[in-house]
Amino acid sequence: MLGKIIKNKQAVIGLIMIIIVLIAAVLAPVIAPNDPMKVNITKKFQNNSSEYPLGTDQLGRCVFSRLVYGARYSLGIVIPILLVVALLSIILGTSAAYVGGKFDRIFILISDMVMAFPPLVIVLALVGSLGQGILNLAFAMIFSVWVWYAKVVRSYVLIEKNKDYVTAAIIAGSTDKDIIIKHIVPNILPSLIVFFSTGVAGMILMISGFSFLGLGIEAGTPEWGAMLSGAKQYIYSRPYMIAYPGICILFTAAGFNLFGEALRDIISP
Repeated sequence: MLGKIIKNKQAVIGLIMIIIVLIAAVLAPVIAPNDPMKVNITKKFQNNSSEYPLGTDQLGRCVFSRLVYGARYSLGIVIPILLVVALLSIILGTSAAYVGGKFDRIFILISDMVMAFPPLVIVLALVGSLGQGILNLAFAMIFSVWVWYAKVVRSYVLIEKNKDYVTAAIIAGSTDKDIIIKHIVPNILPSLIVFFSTGVAGMILMISGFSFLGLGIEAGTPEWGAMLSGAKQYIYSRPYMIAYPGICILFTAAGFNLFGEALRDIISP
C-alpha cells in the first residue's frame, strides 16, 4: 500500500499538504513568533516585518501567529468530531444492515427524518437551543451528519453480508459478533478510510462556515473561520485579512481531498 501511495503523484502531493498542516498544528508554539491572543491597539494594521511576517489585524494581533494556531484549532475540532461520527456510523450502520428486520427499518426511518433537514438547519437549531460553545457546536455537527455516513456504511455491509465468505463463516459456526468484527468490518475498512478521509475536507469547511456565522467559536479565537468573520468588514480596505485564512482553509481542504481521491483510486482502481 505504501509503495502504491508513493508512486501516485496526487497522493504524494495531498499527503505533503496534510503533513504541512499537521506540523503547523503540532509545532504552533514553536513556529508562531508571537502570542496569537495578544492585543496591541497601537500596532494595528502593521505591514509585513520581521516581527510580524504577515502584518497585524485590527487589534494589533500577529496574523501569521493566528494562522499557525488556526491549524491547531481547526483540526483539533474536526478530527474528534470525525472520529465520533466514524464510530457511531460504523456501529449503527453495520448493526442495521446485518441484523435487518425491524431494527433496520427503524434505522432507515430515523435516518430519513434527520436527512430531510439540511445539516445547517439542524446545527442552527441545536446551537440556538443549547447555547454557543465549541462542545455544543461539536455535538450539533455530530447529530447533523452521522446519518449520512451511517447510511453509506450500511450500504457497504449489505453488499458484504451476501458474499460467499460470510456464508462460509456462518456454516463454520462463527457467531454474529465474530462475523462482523473479524470478517465484514476488515473487508469494508479500506473503503471507509477513503470515505472518511475525504470527509475531513467537508468538516473543515463546515466548521469554518459556522465560525464565520459566529456559531460556537468564541470571539477572538484564532480559528480560520472566525478570522474570516472578524475580517469581513475590512474586505475592501484590508483584503489580505480575508485572503490569508481563506487560503489556509483551501489548502487544507484540497490536501485531504487530493489524498482521499488518490487513496480511493489505489484501493479500488
